Amino acid sequence: DRIEKADKKGSGDVDGEDYFEVTYEGYGPGGVAVMVKCLTDNRNRTVSEIRHGFSKHGGNLGADGSVGYMFKMVGLISYPVGIDEDTVMEAALDAGAEDVVTNEDASIDVLTDPANFSTVNAALQAAGLESEMAEITMRADLSSSLEVADAEKMIKLLDTLEDLDDVQNVYSNADISDEVLAQLD
Repeated sequence: DRIEKADKKGSGDVDGEDYFEVTYEGYGPGGVAVMVKCLTDNRNRTVSEIRHGFSKHGGNLGADGSVGYMFKMVGLISYPVGIDEDTVMEAALDAGAEDVVTNEDASIDVLTDPANFSTVNAALQAAGLESEMAEITMRADLSSSLEVADAEKMIKLLDTLEDLDDVQNVYSNADISDEVLAQLD
């Protein structure tokens, strides 16, 4: 019976199942803000799994609104190293993008209002610019730099949360420098 029920659940053949979108907020190692978006049919099971993931890796689950104010929904279109910055900037700003950010590694991120995301993305594609990634995501206003010990715990926390079945997306304001990442390898 359990196998049949699991098979039906996996294929979506179960009638009467209600799924809920739930967002959990918490703090990771070093006070890093973490938001976890889930889609679940059992809120109690999901919160228990999320709480366990946080506590196992040096974090804790927070109350609603504890870190949510630090994040905002944005459209993000990323371009690889070597693309012409002026071309991207001109096309993006003409299409209504909010900002064009050149990262330390010379890759470029175009930020848009979620309502204008598809318009800006289409305009950039029409200009012949192929993005590496284009999505609507949550982005933190401020980042939190981590040292080696906290960075290692944070990476484990993020991996644990992302591996949970009900988790759709995990967002954090962790800033782990290349030097710290090199020490972790």
